[in-house]
Amino acid sequence: MITANIVCKRYPEGIEALRDVSFTIDAGEMVFITGHSGAGKTTLFRLLAAIERPTSGSIVVNGQNISALRRSAIPYLRRNFGLVFQDQKLLFDRSVLNNVLLPLAIIGMTPKEALRRANAALDKVGLLDRANANPVALSGGEQQRLAIARAVVNRPAILLIDEPTANLDSASAAAILDIFRAFHQVGVTLIIATHDPLWMAHFGSRRLHLEHGHLQEYTEERLAEGGEYPHDLPHEPANGLNTNKGAEVNEDHGEKA
Repeated sequence: MITANIVCKRYPEGIEALRDVSFTIDAGEMVFITGHSGAGKTTLFRLLAAIERPTSGSIVVNGQNISALRRSAIPYLRRNFGLVFQDQKLLFDRSVLNNVLLPLAIIGMTPKEALRRANAALDKVGLLDRANANPVALSGGEQQRLAIARAVVNRPAILLIDEPTANLDSASAAAILDIFRAFHQVGVTLIIATHDPLWMAHFGSRRLHLEHGHLQEYTEERLAEGGEYPHDLPHEPANGLNTNKGAEVNEDHGEKA
């Protein structure tokens, strides 16, 4: 469970990125965080991942107040998280396989087990046949899938995904979303930030909408009772997205045996 309680984030230059943000996300939920560029989505993600600390308020993950953690404890906390940021942070001097192996090497996993897990992660995202390629040779959609494989190779309980379909064509975006749905189906908590939410109408998930650092919540129940979408959320499903197709994963957070 993740709980944010009256979270504020102000930067030294006086910019207030988040103001009095509160919410609870249960284990296994899929939640979308929406809002225009500059609304505070990336700031919120950086707080959730303990990359930054809130100016005030608290963020509690599975009973731990991560806002008050010692810096030495943060790497252990992050083993529960898979992070997929918009810039991907791929290493272009390493192969696809070695990009995925890196997080496992950092935590000291044995080479044999690390290779097994890395191959399984690449298989999940459809890149096993590109394991020896350099990331620069991949398409934009393939690079995003590589970033996802690296994020899930540790079998995280929580995935934080920032703008997952930015600059992708509709077919690549649909493939990425199918991967996310497969992880959700096996109990992984998904928190997905986007300012292009056309495809969210397919999922019926919670939507936490940020507007100038303030938070509003939109659920299907609220909309059915006469609530309104914020102005940048669609009323119609996105075209071109296949909602019946999902990657096959097992119950061990998506890893094939």
